Amino acid sequence: MPQTDTLALILGGGAGTRLYPLTKQRAKPAVPIAGSYRLVDIPISNCLNSGIQKIYILTQYNSVSLHRHITQTYQFGLFSNGWVQILAAEQTSRSVDWYQGTADALRKQRTELETVAPRNFLILSGDHLYRMDYDAFVRAHREAEADVSVAVLPVARRDAGRFGIVETDARRRIVKFHEKPTDEALLDRLATYPDAERPYLGSMGVYVFRAQSLYQLLDTNPGSDFGKDIIPASLASCRVTAYPFDGYWEDIGTIRAFYDANLALMEPHPLFDFHDAERPIYTHPRFLPAALVEGDCRLNRTLLAPGARVVGSEIDHSIVGVRSQIGPACRLAHTIMMGADFFESEADKAANSAAGRPNVGIGANSVIEGAIIDKNARIGAKSVIRSLAGRPDFDADNYAVRDGIVVVMKNATIAPGTII
Repeated sequence: MPQTDTLALILGGGAGTRLYPLTKQRAKPAVPIAGSYRLVDIPISNCLNSGIQKIYILTQYNSVSLHRHITQTYQFGLFSNGWVQILAAEQTSRSVDWYQGTADALRKQRTELETVAPRNFLILSGDHLYRMDYDAFVRAHREAEADVSVAVLPVARRDAGRFGIVETDARRRIVKFHEKPTDEALLDRLATYPDAERPYLGSMGVYVFRAQSLYQLLDTNPGSDFGKDIIPASLASCRVTAYPFDGYWEDIGTIRAFYDANLALMEPHPLFDFHDAERPIYTHPRFLPAALVEGDCRLNRTLLAPGARVVGSEIDHSIVGVRSQIGPACRLAHTIMMGADFFESEADKAANSAAGRPNVGIGANSVIEGAIIDKNARIGAKSVIRSLAGRPDFDADNYAVRDGIVVVMKNATIAPGTII
């Protein structure tokens, strides 16, 4: 049954600095993942699969491509009450400032929220990879007669400093909230969850608020962030409960996390699988031909997206995104290639040749190992790009290094014979 009285709010306005340079020209929720999708498709699909069909996406930084993706993808029929709409930061008579944080974004959009008048708000992030039944979450929130519910998952000690860690009583009511604790004595005391490997309960950044409780908290607490301000403040005046979740969940907040989560999709039994007929992940429908593999190719543990073309090359443990062009005689290993937004015609290629510019894709006899190649990149023939453990972070005009991983930027041109 549709959750007709629940409004989902996907917070996508942050600058995404930890994902730079993938966020140099796009919002974090618009970053491509798994060859064909964007990060924002994950929470939207979870909503639709859970019967939640009224969804606002709050945006601010580098939002053009995100807006385009949303408007082109999520269109409901004339006989549906569902919608996915953008709430962009704007100057109004009430405020001339940008969003100052996740909670501040909702304050500034208060009028729009009250117009919909939901019973509950489901608050989500636009940069997490997981599959969750929000319908069950909302029902548990109601059954507990909670004002606020926080989705939590067990985490290991080494990861506790990345989470808000909660303390609960016997009825799963949250009694204390610790934002990213690092004190060793405190961590010793908080290790109470009955899992020796993961003895802490960490907030997933996924919340259900009773509407009036959210309004009251926003009115009485000036803080701008949910994890740092609103959730801790709610403990004094609200009934706040924990909702346990023990499935796969990953925060795609850094280049390393993004890289590892993508490559994990090609494992024999991946922890997250896009191939789920009952709870699919939706994205923009493209009218593309099937991927084409020509000549003597070897592909192993490779995700090959529609429109890609591989000529006489060897690809191992890699993602080859939509419209990617590779070869001949290239080698890719442990690489994420996001693909292209367009095909080049023969006239385009002739113009490239006349201008001494490589075609979009990876030129002949190139070797790329352990890298991320963003969309529309032009990598000239006989180039070598290798990620090296211990290489310091570095920013160049056309590429950057993060945690040893080379990231070739969107629309970049790498001259033939370049070694990175």
